[in-house]
Amino acid sequence: MIFGKGLSGPGSTLKALLTKAELHQQAEQLVLDAVPEELADGTRFVSCTDGELVLATDNASKATRLRFRQHEIMEKLREQELFRFVWKVRIKVSPLRYRDKPEAKMTPLSKENARLLKEEAGHTKDKALREVLEKLASHVRD
Repeated sequence: MIFGKGLSGPGSTLKALLTKAELHQQAEQLVLDAVPEELADGTRFVSCTDGELVLATDNASKATRLRFRQHEIMEKLREQELFRFVWKVRIKVSPLRYRDKPEAKMTPLSKENARLLKEEAGHTKDKALREVLEKLASHVRD
């Protein structure tokens, strides 16, 4: 197991967590260096326990390509002391939790659509709906 037990005792919990996080970060860098460059983006090192390396990637097609090249990845990793006993690679798909949404642009109405909205507002009995339709109609393209 790559990540052994941390220090035990009062006040050492934070230090143990920081040490473990630093070791994980170093291990992840070694793994990403072994992963082909075109597949490294969106791929993360999850763990390495009992010779089983677990990677996560953001989509299924990349996971398939990683599985196809797992022997090449293991061969490169075994050159590192930390991963010399890796014999199996497991790849999980973990989609991004959110994506950056493009900024919504308000596209102005054509004069014809604005005229139709005003006309419809004139026929509407509901005062609130009429006001909303008239406000929409005011967003006319020049």
